[in-house]
Amino acid sequence: DEQLDLDDGRWEDIHVVTGALKLFLRELPEPLIPFSHFDKFIAAIKIQDLSLRGRCIRDLVLSLPPAHHDTMKVLFRHLCRVVGHKEENRMSVQSIAIVFGPTLLRPASEEGNMAMHMVFQNQVVEHILNHYGYIF
Repeated sequence: DEQLDLDDGRWEDIHVVTGALKLFLRELPEPLIPFSHFDKFIAAIKIQDLSLRGRCIRDLVLSLPPAHHDTMKVLFRHLCRVVGHKEENRMSVQSIAIVFGPTLLRPASEEGNMAMHMVFQNQVVEHILNHYGYIF
């Protein structure tokens, strides 16, 4: 409900805005990719056949609740634009995936091998960024 003036000088540091976005997404009661879809996305990213993997991830994104899907579409479109300026901002697809993977896609409980989960979480985000046009 708060109105923000983004022209205010305190918002000039891009890290402040990015940190706020990441914090907002992390604080959601359920991640952008719902808990119910976590295992499905992890299984999909492990598929060796690249064509089948791509179709499976696209179908999973399409199966998300509309609010999640639509928010994801806008967010990933923006992140693709960020990657488009990687020479200036040093944010490659891999960098974005490392930053946003665990925020957008996380298990309901923190049990199990978190390090291995993180690898797959990052790979899912990387895949969606690399195939944005096909997925959305």
